[in-house]
Amino acid sequence: MDITRQTGGKLALSKPGKRKRIKGDGWLPYLLIAPTVLLIAGILIFPIFRVFDLSVQSYDFSRLQEAGYIGLENFRHIFTEDDLFYTTLVTTLKWVFSEVALQLVFGLIVALLLNQSFRLRGLVRSLVLVPWAVSGVLTTMLWSLMFNQHIGIINDILMKLGIIDEAIAWLANPSTVFGSVVFAELWRGIPFFAITLLAALQTIPHEVYESCEVDGAGPLKKLFHITLPYLKESIIFATLLRAIWEFNSIDMIFTMTNGGPMDMTTTLPIYMMKTSILEGNYGYGSALGVVTFLFLMLFVILYLRLNRGGMQDE
Repeated sequence: MDITRQTGGKLALSKPGKRKRIKGDGWLPYLLIAPTVLLIAGILIFPIFRVFDLSVQSYDFSRLQEAGYIGLENFRHIFTEDDLFYTTLVTTLKWVFSEVALQLVFGLIVALLLNQSFRLRGLVRSLVLVPWAVSGVLTTMLWSLMFNQHIGIINDILMKLGIIDEAIAWLANPSTVFGSVVFAELWRGIPFFAITLLAALQTIPHEVYESCEVDGAGPLKKLFHITLPYLKESIIFATLLRAIWEFNSIDMIFTMTNGGPMDMTTTLPIYMMKTSILEGNYGYGSALGVVTFLFLMLFVILYLRLNRGGMQDE
């Protein structure tokens, strides 16, 4: 049968890819992802709202008869009467600044070394990642044993070298405890910066370095005028993430020192955890959690604004 005769002399062609839309088809994707959204909301979003709700309540397990909403009383007590809050805040800022700064410097040095060509480079790169892969609790146990006053290898080495005359209680001495914990966390945190910056180093074109060498630029000029500008985005990203992680870090400090001696290593998250979980004062602990959240949010906003959102100038 002649098809053109059936269509008035013109060949009728259907548009490809066009299909009849089924009624209600637009809601199908939302229905499919609904279980996941509800699960995330139940696990993440609800606890966050619950913390904000508890922060304006008096909710202490030792005084449940007084439980109820008290407005901003918890926050007033934090900022006007709680001296330990300011002590822990200063300790937290010292911890974050020292850790992020030192990890960035040593991580950059390790990344520059690993970016060179040498034998067994792949194996060395894999070994560098080991401290980052080891669990936090296991890491703290290892360093606690090494810092032990009686059986620790650190005291043994220093005494054999003649640096110290008697064993030091590194984790019980107020003058050495903070530095000891910083050193242990430094060992665990350097690989993150090293691997992150190494990945960024490998994206720098070799032609740029060759051009600078032709112009007579030395290693320091290449570092400050080529390497660091190219690494700016990675440094901003890595320092921001690491600062947030270190601010919220609990496992290393708590396992090694329990916040002592004399609360010298008690950071704000540890203070919040002790108040809520160990003492059972969930209302006041939740208020501390809200304050911690606000500090972190303010830090992220200021950090990104100072770095122009991590974007390069156009």
